[in-house]
Amino acid sequence: MAKYKITFKKSVAKDLRVLPKSDIKKILSKIDSLSENPRGEGCIKLSGQENYRVRQGLYRIIYEIKEGLLVVNVIKVAHRSHVYKSS
Repeated sequence: MAKYKITFKKSVAKDLRVLPKSDIKKILSKIDSLSENPRGEGCIKLSGQENYRVRQGLYRIIYEIKEGLLVVNVIKVAHRSHVYKSS
């Protein structure tokens, strides 16, 4: 299987800044694993959208897959209690 390139929306850096450092390492590791298989175990397609989510502890990683370009674009990383609420 081809390896996907990981890209980040600019706001993801801000999302990560407020998280504990120990959780950031786990989240980045989970994001890195998406390059191998973006629809792997625990991946769920969000209803009404073309986005997917994967869990890492209490946090959720929201991302989109661009098949033609082999790109996984991380859109948002946040605590599960408010990741789905609009800004």
